[in-house]
Amino acid sequence: MSEIRVAVAGASGRMGQEVVKLLYREEGMTLVSGIARSAVGQDVGEVAGIGKLGVTFTGSVEEAIAKDRPDVLVDFTTPDAVRRHAEIALEAGVRPVIGTSGLSREDLRELDARCREKGIGAIVAPNFAIGAVLMMVFAAKASKYLPHVEIIELHHDKKLDAPSGTAVKTAELIADVRDEFRQGHPEEKETLEGARGAYYDGFRIHSVRLPGIVAHQEVLFGGPGQLLTIRHDSLNRESFMPGVKLAIEKVMELDHLVYGLENILDL
Repeated sequence: MSEIRVAVAGASGRMGQEVVKLLYREEGMTLVSGIARSAVGQDVGEVAGIGKLGVTFTGSVEEAIAKDRPDVLVDFTTPDAVRRHAEIALEAGVRPVIGTSGLSREDLRELDARCREKGIGAIVAPNFAIGAVLMMVFAAKASKYLPHVEIIELHHDKKLDAPSGTAVKTAELIADVRDEFRQGHPEEKETLEGARGAYYDGFRIHSVRLPGIVAHQEVLFGGPGQLLTIRHDSLNRESFMPGVKLAIEKVMELDHLVYGLENILDL
């Protein structure tokens, strides 16, 4: 396979900088463009702290695609921009690899239809850490036998969405195999609004936002005389890079959209 040409939207952010470092050290893929309005004209490598790469930031996905002709667009931007970026990429025949939260199920259906029209792939992953993907899969399996469940996700205080995409994906996987029923006491009342967390298909999701945290999630299962906890901790953003690398490689083989990294792993 020839070198995969990769553009990174959000390359000046913390996740984007890790992707830049990944592309710098990995054979078989080349960084051709970094996209960030706040860093236009700066060298992408210098912003990422790895020295001059000779690749300067552009201000938009449209400009990067027209100028640098990438094969893949990796997107770690914001929920309000991600769908537009994906649409622009697909229209130009560029394959999106998306780690940004904010796409609805309807968004995913429509983007999948565009992928199939174009005959190219896309991957949307709520979490690229392999351990987190396993945590989600194991949680879904456990919920068949211990259906009383709550999700607690913890992220840094700069995260824009709550609950996290990982928590939502975990809840979806659980709901696929667990019949909906409302947990807790039937006359339960919140004396402080939101104390019981967000309601999803009969169970609850709780979001914590604090400085010093990267990305963590635990899924609690209760049964008579027992508690099962399935937890994953990302201690730094490098933990996501093996999954990003896998997605960049795999998306070149696809002709449709894949939602969730578990669908390209041999599980």
